[in-house]
Amino acid sequence: MLGRHIPILALALVALGGACGDAQAKGGATVSLRLTSAAFSAGGTIPKRYTCDDADVSPPLAWRDAPAGTQSFALIADDPDAPVGTWVHWVLYDLPAEARELPEGVARQEQRADGSRQGRNDFHKIGYGGPCPPPGKPHRYFFKLYALDAKLSLKAGATKAEVEKAMQGHILAQGEWMGRYSR
Repeated sequence: MLGRHIPILALALVALGGACGDAQAKGGATVSLRLTSAAFSAGGTIPKRYTCDDADVSPPLAWRDAPAGTQSFALIADDPDAPVGTWVHWVLYDLPAEARELPEGVARQEQRADGSRQGRNDFHKIGYGGPCPPPGKPHRYFFKLYALDAKLSLKAGATKAEVEKAMQGHILAQGEWMGRYSR
């Protein structure tokens, strides 16, 4: 009985894997990083502390399962529900390959002590700019982490578009964590 359901189960697992935001790694294999935050659950409400309505500090993030060959990480946080289109909240790149977390409240400086650099967000500032949606329904905020086979070596202040262009052909794996916020 189970034997005739295995092809259906296999198709369901493939479909589920594709819906989880995995990256197409070099060579075509699907590989994902496990990205989490101790500040809010996946799909949960982002606490006010991490928004423009309070301290506006970056939330803590942690990850694991970086693939062999990882030379650096890049992080992009954005809101696809913004009235003007996707709004970029944070761009961070050239994180060292051995990094496995970002603490709460990453300083808003172009270059960090570990050599990583921060880009310009859509608030026209360097570093993290927290959720600040107009009143109404909750917006979704995606924190997307990329394991790369190279350092991007872009100057500090790069935009999301510049980082995405530089990452092309270098993504080994991807993970994401999404939270919601409304006012």
